[in-house]
Amino acid sequence: MEKVLELIKDELKIVEEKFKSRFASQVPFINMVAEHLVLGGGKRFRPSILLLSAKLCGYSGEDHISLAEIIEFIHTATLLHDDVIDNAEIRRGSASANTLWGNKASILVGDFLYTRAFSMAVGIGNPKILRTLVDSTSILVEGETAELVKTADLSITEEENLELIINKTAILISAATRMGAILGKAPPETEEALAHYGLKVGIAFQLMDDYLDYTGKNETLGKDTGRDLKEGKITLPLIHTLKQCTSEEKREIQEIVLSEELPPDGLQRVIYLINKYNGVEYTLAKAQQHIREGKESLRNLPPSPEKEALFELADYVVNRRV
Repeated sequence: MEKVLELIKDELKIVEEKFKSRFASQVPFINMVAEHLVLGGGKRFRPSILLLSAKLCGYSGEDHISLAEIIEFIHTATLLHDDVIDNAEIRRGSASANTLWGNKASILVGDFLYTRAFSMAVGIGNPKILRTLVDSTSILVEGETAELVKTADLSITEEENLELIINKTAILISAATRMGAILGKAPPETEEALAHYGLKVGIAFQLMDDYLDYTGKNETLGKDTGRDLKEGKITLPLIHTLKQCTSEEKREIQEIVLSEELPPDGLQRVIYLINKYNGVEYTLAKAQQHIREGKESLRNLPPSPEKEALFELADYVVNRRV
């Protein structure tokens, strides 16, 4: 990531400095809760990919800074709402906002971040960018709702899972790269190439989250290993395993997933079966495939440091361990 961060370090520094002033709520409690998550770390992956896309397309103004903040605000709002839905207790290695202040506060502050993000977007004054944000956020909420409906549904197919990933994760990352191209007034083919790159990288990003949920360590991830299973989320490592395992093993998995409380050895047993049928390896291979396809989208763009940085960022997605 060093090459990536070197290219945009000045812009990212400004983004970080402006976060706090952007809250600007007259309700101090909102500032406190929002700061806890927005200023509490995170990869800043979405702001980074947006800044790089804008620079690649020759943009030289300042609106990419505002858009980087906007995209992180929207992402943070989804995290606040997700933690309420999932009853999560940990976020980025610290107590989640809903654990500290309750579900009502988390939902309301998430709503505040959404409205603040769109207020900032209106201020940019670009209808195409505003439409991109509105459309992607609408799809994102639909994706989160569809995932809720599919909770503990062992019949979910790989194709349905991919659609969920696109809608709940990849669409916002694709919007980030597209908006960078729009700011730079890139030709349609470049805009679509960057949007496709963002979509593919976004898919891989979520697949790696699903992979790490069964392979990572708690202290590294900043959250509990096996959290998806505890929340009834049937992700690709388990979907692949369910396709390969015996009927008896499938019934065992079903009992574990549908139990009101995860049995003491339930997670270990599921991980054993996932490893037996190479579920994590399959998921990693799929993530790598999407990264290759995403990078291929940019092959015809002229050489530039920003293009190389986007390649590096794509590689980081499948090499990360957090």
